[in-house]
Amino acid sequence: MSEQAGVHAREIPVFPHPAPDAAWLAKLTEEIIDPALPIVDPHHHLWERDGSRYYLDALLADTGSGHNIAATVFVQCMWAYRTDGPVEMRPVGETEFVAGVAEEAEKRGCATRVCAGIVGHADLMLGERVDAVLDAHKQAGGGRFRGIRHITARGEDFRASILEPPPAGLMAEPAFRAGFSRLRPAGLTFDAWLYHSQIAELTALARTFPDTPIVINHVGGPIGIGPYAGRRHELFATWRASMRELATCANVSVKLGGLGMIVSGFDFHKQSTPPSSATLAAAWAPYFEACIEDFGAARCMFESNFPVDKAMCSYPVLWNAFKRVAQGATPAEKARLFHDTAAAFYRLAA
Repeated sequence: MSEQAGVHAREIPVFPHPAPDAAWLAKLTEEIIDPALPIVDPHHHLWERDGSRYYLDALLADTGSGHNIAATVFVQCMWAYRTDGPVEMRPVGETEFVAGVAEEAEKRGCATRVCAGIVGHADLMLGERVDAVLDAHKQAGGGRFRGIRHITARGEDFRASILEPPPAGLMAEPAFRAGFSRLRPAGLTFDAWLYHSQIAELTALARTFPDTPIVINHVGGPIGIGPYAGRRHELFATWRASMRELATCANVSVKLGGLGMIVSGFDFHKQSTPPSSATLAAAWAPYFEACIEDFGAARCMFESNFPVDKAMCSYPVLWNAFKRVAQGATPAEKARLFHDTAAAFYRLAA
């Protein structure tokens, strides 16, 4: 690295995500709103990072905390990869691990169908050679494997991820698109994680492959840190315009959640007590309501993004917040937002 490049790299602010604090979260409890409402949680992880373990028992403690969580979907998080063998096949280790967790939950007779769907990673830059990786994932998933996430989130002037930033313009690369073209023939979906400044790139990809089901994670990654801090009103308009254009792609759905990540700029974790569901709903409703208006309830699904968002609030409070946002929806719309859209997108059997 040149001296000039090194100086530039040091100038980029880094925003590490806070770890969950169980004692802090325990300071607030709430009565569960509409506890019978069936829910599919379509986005959670399993891992052990920074001394914090979130495996089956921790997940079950959350899903069993009062809401009616019928099923969950695991989404890749670079955990339990194979440590040897071909590099392109190493992410299959994560699917093997998660399938084992799902089988353990079934043996226990858990009320929640844990990891009923699995989303893994495959390097789409492999082009058509990605077929072998997709086949390996499906075999490892034991009938649960549903799709691929290839993260493209890239901040040019900040860092808020444990990952090295992906190349700029990745979704437009011919090799990436060649790999992406293999998803539909394999019967797989695509989870897109990017920042709001990149939504137009996903729109172009979705229009090129109109028959491939895509779900954009975390309401399109609105940025509220670094040079974006203090500009929420201005940037909301930019985000909304990009999301409205994306919504014209009928093959794209959106996950309503993920705003507890540090990149969104909400700093509830700095308060002396955790935020209530009413506080969360007031802060996040503009994003969720805009997506529901533009995409429709049939293409929107609430997500926990746990344990990442657990740094900002507890699982029961989070789902209470979602229910507050949706309180004006019809029963049919609520069924879609909390269960049906996710179950259909990830092809989860009843």
